[in-house]
Amino acid sequence: MMNTISSENFLRIGAVRYLNSKPLIEGLESHLPFSELRLDYPSLLADDLSEGLLDLALVPSIETIRHSGYKIVSNACVAACGPVQSVMLYSRVPLHNISRLALDAGSRTSAILVQILLARRFGITPEIELLPISHSVEECSADAVLLIGDRALHPPRERFNTSWDLGEEWFHQTGLPFVFACWVSPNNNCSDKVIAALNQSRDRGINSLEEIARSASQSLAVDKPIAYRYLRDHLSYHLGVAEKKGLQLFHEMVMEFDILSKAADFQQSSDSIDVGSHHFPLLRQKCA
Repeated sequence: MMNTISSENFLRIGAVRYLNSKPLIEGLESHLPFSELRLDYPSLLADDLSEGLLDLALVPSIETIRHSGYKIVSNACVAACGPVQSVMLYSRVPLHNISRLALDAGSRTSAILVQILLARRFGITPEIELLPISHSVEECSADAVLLIGDRALHPPRERFNTSWDLGEEWFHQTGLPFVFACWVSPNNNCSDKVIAALNQSRDRGINSLEEIARSASQSLAVDKPIAYRYLRDHLSYHLGVAEKKGLQLFHEMVMEFDILSKAADFQQSSDSIDVGSHHFPLLRQKCA
């Protein structure tokens, strides 16, 4: 029998610590007073949710494929329909020549996405390694480095051959939005009050983007206009029809390229934080 997550229960809630998720948790604790909100990196939240340390979490969308019992419980999400600015691949060589790829250790979904995009566009499968969260790009000797979240908002000092915005490339290849993170509950049903609280926090956050950007400009050393445009113009927060189609297509591509089994093999051989033949035609569709 499934348990029901209720607003009257003590809830252990996890959310991504990056700026892109701030609009989704604006005032959340006031909507769910019997709760504890933990902010962390996407990959660590995913681990805690799977280990039963959280009841509900904003986690990488790839986790809905990894865990068949996971349920998306809200139409609030982190998505992009075109350039996202905070999921960036920096390459020291032309993209088709990448043989070693370093993945941001905080990433799960984007770590899978970049491998799919490279395989589809160039037919390459680079050797994978991790860039620990505490390490700078300059400390990594790989041909290319994937950065996500707040540190991707600060371009590396090094000059690279190519920079690749994964949100933009996904849209170029599919014509659909990409869903990076969503609210998920493992093997539980959320009450209507909890779902409403998640959606209300999102709506409140969307109406508070300037205030969120102002706060971020101080804590992240990002100019307020840049932070505001990032939140307003490059991200979307509603899981609509187009977003669901994009998420479904991503799931199909993950299975096509068998990325998850490769990621699992890599995780078992790594001592760092883990990363976690049909062909799809290019789809063209306006974002909703």
